[in-house]
Amino acid sequence: MRLQPAFMFLVGSLPIISAQNVTLIDPLTRFGNMTLTIPPQGFPVLQSSFQVPPDCGETSYRGTGRLRGLRTLITGGDSGIGRATVIAFLREGAQVAINYLPIEESDAQDLAESLQSEGLSIERIPGNLLNETFCTHLVHEAARRLGGLDILIGNAGYAGPQFGRNWQPITNHSTAQLERVFRTNIFANFFLTRTAVPLLPRGGSIIFTTSGQAQGPNERMVDYGASKAALSHIIHSFARQLAPRGIRVNGVAPGLTYSPFLATAGFTNEMISTGLRETPPPFGRIEQPAELAPLFVSLADPSGTYISGNVYSATGATSFP
Repeated sequence: MRLQPAFMFLVGSLPIISAQNVTLIDPLTRFGNMTLTIPPQGFPVLQSSFQVPPDCGETSYRGTGRLRGLRTLITGGDSGIGRATVIAFLREGAQVAINYLPIEESDAQDLAESLQSEGLSIERIPGNLLNETFCTHLVHEAARRLGGLDILIGNAGYAGPQFGRNWQPITNHSTAQLERVFRTNIFANFFLTRTAVPLLPRGGSIIFTTSGQAQGPNERMVDYGASKAALSHIIHSFARQLAPRGIRVNGVAPGLTYSPFLATAGFTNEMISTGLRETPPPFGRIEQPAELAPLFVSLADPSGTYISGNVYSATGATSFP
């Protein structure tokens, strides 16, 4: 599936604000001096373990009420891209329930406490998406707590230590690793969608976090990239199947993003620094979660009634093959 550039729909769906002019932001200097401090490899990696945490829009995202009242479930909402999406949705007026692993409770608690000063709150539903029964429970519990469900965001993902010292070629690649990748990235999203569809009203929306790896394969991420390519196919197929129900289905494909996912995938500070030096991206840096949240907001915006079956990318002018 060909990735769609974000500007194709962002421009048309941005609200018109006449009270004050919008301030332009230089993408080269924004975050340009930010130090990257990726924690040691492992799983899971907590956002709180970063010496310099990812920017999830805590001080920059300004809502305009685009999602007011919309009831949303976001998996992997405690850190990284999911956390940025939670912050953006809440500031746009949505009601939000998040899922995360029980071991990540401290990150979820930190997020909840940081939002309290704004009068915002989240429903926290910890649990493991590898469990099919829990996936069903999660959707029903989120709908119960929120009084219904309008938007499902399948953001949680797993890669394993693909880029680190524990990387294994196909001759040594374990079945357990393969199964975990696909059960997290494909099976869980399938289970969640199967349960959510009967609950979603006409005009509801489903959004999945896929990856640039689906379009730009890497020899070290065979199973992860394959799972995300499958997810891209699912997005297109679900969009066609659910169109008669009035439910839209789309995806967001991040580039290399500064988040806990990097450490879980085996990246180190040295690897990132070397990559930026040897193959510098056009903007001279990697992506921040705060730069992806607007994509999720625009895809969930009810005014985008003809936007379905697409995967939108934010690649910083770095093209996928």
